[in-house]
Amino acid sequence: MQYKIAVSGSASNNCTKGAFKKSYEVGRQIALHGCVLITGATIGVPEWATRGAKSAGGVSIGLSPAVSKQAHMHTYRLPTRYMDLIIYTGFDYSGRNMLMTRASDAVITICGRIGTLNEFTTAFEDKRVVGVLTGTGGIEGDIENILKLARRGRKRIVFDSDPKKLVDKVVKLIRANDRQKRASKWTEAS
Repeated sequence: MQYKIAVSGSASNNCTKGAFKKSYEVGRQIALHGCVLITGATIGVPEWATRGAKSAGGVSIGLSPAVSKQAHMHTYRLPTRYMDLIIYTGFDYSGRNMLMTRASDAVITICGRIGTLNEFTTAFEDKRVVGVLTGTGGIEGDIENILKLARRGRKRIVFDSDPKKLVDKVVKLIRANDRQKRASKWTEAS
């Protein structure tokens, strides 16, 4: 079974210079690891990650906030290129964010604004693996402080400024969590 990794990040350019190029590389690395990319089917960081995944022959699934393809394209003005499948949730942005994080084994945060923070906190609360691509700007720069204020640890959270290293860490942590879950199920069954 393939792991599903969501990329969460800014749809607008409040990111540092080069963040979209790094987003592309994150998507490419996800595909090279044989994982499925999940995004919020929007422009900016998600679209660049999708382009990267497709450049490496990867699979890309977009969860749209819209109720239909028509609304996706004309009401929300969102792209349809580079995605293998778009699921039209009809849940607007906040509902789509919840579905996206829960449908994923991990979430990678790249720059971002309030929606990215919402996806980060949902993934954190749901005990998903979270990767943070540092040095990309936006809300990403505040995550360390948010974690300190929350006082809930950072067991499943990894940070790196290098896309390849970050995806490597995320996949390694997903696998470790899978092994731990299988071991605890085996112990419970005994």
